[in-house]
Amino acid sequence: MSVMVTQQPTTRYPSRSSRNLPVSFGFLRESGIVGLAAYFYFFVRGLIHARESEAMDNARSLVSFEESLGIFRERQFQALILDHHWLVTLFNWIYIYGHWPVVVGTLVWLFARHREMFPVFRSAMLISGLIGFAFFFLFPMAPPRLVDGLGLVDTVTMHSEAYRVLQPPSLTNQFAAMPSLHVGWNLLMGIAIVTMSTNRFWKVFGVLMPLAMYLATILTANHYFLDGVVGSALALFGLAVAWKFFRPRPPVWDAIPRMTAIPAQ
Repeated sequence: MSVMVTQQPTTRYPSRSSRNLPVSFGFLRESGIVGLAAYFYFFVRGLIHARESEAMDNARSLVSFEESLGIFRERQFQALILDHHWLVTLFNWIYIYGHWPVVVGTLVWLFARHREMFPVFRSAMLISGLIGFAFFFLFPMAPPRLVDGLGLVDTVTMHSEAYRVLQPPSLTNQFAAMPSLHVGWNLLMGIAIVTMSTNRFWKVFGVLMPLAMYLATILTANHYFLDGVVGSALALFGLAVAWKFFRPRPPVWDAIPRMTAIPAQ
């Protein structure tokens, strides 16, 4: 009996047990990357601090642009909840606790359970964040809550000083309304949860969470409608670039065709 030799390429990805970096080293490396990004953020914030008048002018220009498009409805939207304390509290909580806890929790989950995808979403955040920093520096913008004459209320400070204590104005960029990385980064985490989770509850959470954050940024008078749109566009652009360069690929040795003997007919 003769045999025929064929080549069968394999596309196996590395298993969790075969990852090439120890978890502790990988965690330290990623913490260093995030720490460097945070330092860069505060550096950019320091450059913007003295440009309040420019930020106010840019905010009024954005409001005029939204009015020309017929979408400046921030005041009307907020008016829907101001007489309902429980709704104000709900969206305050979403804005305060629905961002960094969700972002950090999702990244830790990715690192622990889907480490091959962690670099994609971490890099998408860094790429969109770098572009966002350019916006903050070149186009500082005051949020609606700080612009006189808009008739919008800072609901977070109105009901509690806790958030301003956790994130004091002296440590945050008050003139970084455009784009909204609150919305953009929550969208990235939602995509990660929907695509990687197998639990139906978490998939629903991944869909609703970015939408809830988008509403919360507007209803708390921290962002304009267009801030979330631009923030989402930057996040998706960052994800596209990160996927191109950091997506999981099979090891070189798995991409080499293997020799398989098949009996000849």
